[in-house]
Amino acid sequence: MTIYAAIGALEQGLVYGIMVIGVYLTFRILDFPDLTVDGSLPLGAAISAVAITSGVSPYLSLFFALLGGFAAGAVTAVLNTKFKILHLLASILTMIALYSINIRVMGGPNIALIGSSTVFDPVINLGVPPHLASLVVFSMFAIIVMSAVIWFLKTEFGQAVLATGDNPQMIISQGVNTHLIIIVGVGISNALVALSGALIAQNQGAADVGMGIGTIIAGLASVIVGETVFGSRSITRAIIAAVLGSVVYRMAIALALGLEFGGFAFSPSDLNLITALLVISALIAPNIKKKILAR
Repeated sequence: MTIYAAIGALEQGLVYGIMVIGVYLTFRILDFPDLTVDGSLPLGAAISAVAITSGVSPYLSLFFALLGGFAAGAVTAVLNTKFKILHLLASILTMIALYSINIRVMGGPNIALIGSSTVFDPVINLGVPPHLASLVVFSMFAIIVMSAVIWFLKTEFGQAVLATGDNPQMIISQGVNTHLIIIVGVGISNALVALSGALIAQNQGAADVGMGIGTIIAGLASVIVGETVFGSRSITRAIIAAVLGSVVYRMAIALALGLEFGGFAFSPSDLNLITALLVISALIAPNIKKKILAR
């Protein structure tokens, strides 16, 4: 793996790490299987791209992407809490609807940002080489999001979110409105996913309706890899592990795509196979470790 491939994998690991934190909030903390992320990531990209091409500041466009992602997550949560639709089905319905909504937002299946200003321009103007500007910006955003989520989960409302996912009956007996907790929690999750999508679109120079395909698989794989490699004994450690898991996941993919075994080599079409092998390895590694230590 070349140095440029390693830097590219690190960049992707950090920016997708923001998405992974969102996935962690729903799957691990709220115990809410949410497939909305496959639609909310391109939604954030679409909103940001349209805002920028309309003359809005690229940083302000990220705020609009956050709002759009929160709304998408809130719709899924409302369908589940208020209309008693199974959370998995509710998220699938929202994800399907977002495909058409994203096309409506962009006015087509994709929209280009070539020649438009992005969040990377101020960093480049400071003298940072263009090929490192993305790494700097993604690192900053990843650190900010990790810090914000860790702080949020330590607040009184954040503790209620943790309790809702861990023991809903107990928190209900304390008079807490769990429906509101779930709506806000799933909304925040998808807001982070949309933010990730907006940053990816600005980095790639375009937003596409199909860019969210496989997002949930990559997110879950990163969470599992992060927990296996770095542990999750505390909230702070778990959040950091989620982002580092995303980096390890992207590095592993980049490394696998560059390997050759005789006449065989992985191709981009084998991405799902590589992901499955990574997740299987992460899941069985603890058991293998226990058996080795028990001898």
